[in-house]
Amino acid sequence: MAEQLTGLADDRALLGRTSTAERVSDILRGRIAEGFFPPGTRLSEDSIGGALGVSRNTLREAFRLLTHERLLVHELNRGVFVRVLTVEDVEDIYRTRRLVECAVVRGLGDPPYGLDALAEVVEVGQRAAREGDWKGVGTANIHFHRELVALAGSARTDELMRSVFAELRLAFHVVDDPKALHEPYLARNQQILQALEAGNRAEAEKLLAVYLEDSLERVVEVYRRRVGEDSGL
Repeated sequence: MAEQLTGLADDRALLGRTSTAERVSDILRGRIAEGFFPPGTRLSEDSIGGALGVSRNTLREAFRLLTHERLLVHELNRGVFVRVLTVEDVEDIYRTRRLVECAVVRGLGDPPYGLDALAEVVEVGQRAAREGDWKGVGTANIHFHRELVALAGSARTDELMRSVFAELRLAFHVVDDPKALHEPYLARNQQILQALEAGNRAEAEKLLAVYLEDSLERVVEVYRRRVGEDSGL
């Protein structure tokens, strides 16, 4: 926890003089997504509030916001914890992803599309793989889908999927072999990008739908095994 709080204290400057619960929740959401606070971690009000230099009321409001986003859970008489997803949660996350991501690609309209950010993320993922940074590959994969959603040009859709992708990271943090989980999708990201570059959104949607089906099956298989092991089942 001391190391985690040291990193969190570095974010204090981001709050500026107009600290709000929303800005605190942005910082904590990012830290949770990056794995600084793994699933099941108890979040101390005193320690985190001290590291960020915010009041207890502000921090509690930030906790409430993240609980609403299903990233945290409040346990009576025990405190606030980073949520541990169930298999049903993971399945629901992917159901939402299919509904939103495929609809975004389907509704892109006529090419050309603004794909610079998407192409850059593909390169970031490939570079991370060459360096053996499989956690970085996982982050790049999620950023790929975030940029794909951003093609819709909808702030509301971006906001919705920000929480969905943060939840997805909770599942990824349970997986003990990130290379096996993320490596197969590097080539698939490239294929989806190439289909969009060619202006073939129907092919891109087809590739994406199969991608998400295969990813769900793989994540659930690994997640069910790890959660079962951790619970002694």
